Amino acid sequence: MRTRTFVTAALLAGAALFGTAGGAVADTPSPSASGGAEGPTEAGTSFRTATPVQPGQRATAGASTGDYLYWAVPVDTGQRATMKAKVTLPKAARHGSATWQLDVYDGLRRRQACTYGAQTRAAAADAASVELSCTLRTVRSWAEQSSNDPLPGTYFVRLTVTDLPQDDLGLPVHAEFEPTVAGTGGAYAVDGKLAAPLVPGAAAASPKDGESASPEPSASASAAGKRSVAASEPEGGWSSGRWSDRWVWTAAGGVLAALAGIGGYAMTRGSGRPSRVPPGV
Repeated sequence: MRTRTFVTAALLAGAALFGTAGGAVADTPSPSASGGAEGPTEAGTSFRTATPVQPGQRATAGASTGDYLYWAVPVDTGQRATMKAKVTLPKAARHGSATWQLDVYDGLRRRQACTYGAQTRAAAADAASVELSCTLRTVRSWAEQSSNDPLPGTYFVRLTVTDLPQDDLGLPVHAEFEPTVAGTGGAYAVDGKLAAPLVPGAAAASPKDGESASPEPSASASAAGKRSVAASEPEGGWSSGRWSDRWVWTAAGGVLAALAGIGGYAMTRGSGRPSRVPPGV
């Protein structure tokens, strides 16, 4: 009876531990529903002027066919980002099909591959709109210098038309852009971490060795710089690999192993009395 009670208690403790670990995984961000919060109403025209957009926001922009539209999205460690764009095409008669493309670059301006999604699509001459999407690989907290693994930092998204009849250049279009992120948990965690997220321009104010410091910037310029850096960060700040739910699973496994060892010993040690009485006793 005592052994059965002990085993039951061990199973209940294990269930509680794994329930906690499951809760840690469930607390990670999930993709927002379609139609996120209203975001910026413009887009940049280059990497330097990319418009910051937070995950879950829906940015819009009016442009002309042939323009390059740029947005900047912060993606942190352990997140898998999906970039979605929709282009509403002009109602005016067009001369042929047009091919639109969505490209994603990291903070070092390395083009990132899409794991799935329609990154390039052709719109027929009578199509009302075209939708594109690109789901990136899970962002890692650390990677080899020679690899092209995605690292935490600012990701640049570029939307443009790559092929269309010359006579259709300059026609007005309306673009919508919405980034979402999903937490993947400790399954993709690594032991190393990046010293700082790849955020271009965040350390631009630091003078190099041997150079004299520049004059003190004005209050308005300093405030604008802080807003620019803050706009390229996640709402809760950068995690930089401080926490991983892999810690919870490791601790839960250790406790369950200890309980299993104690339970096995309790079941095999016997009642404490010898099984046979020696002759003559």
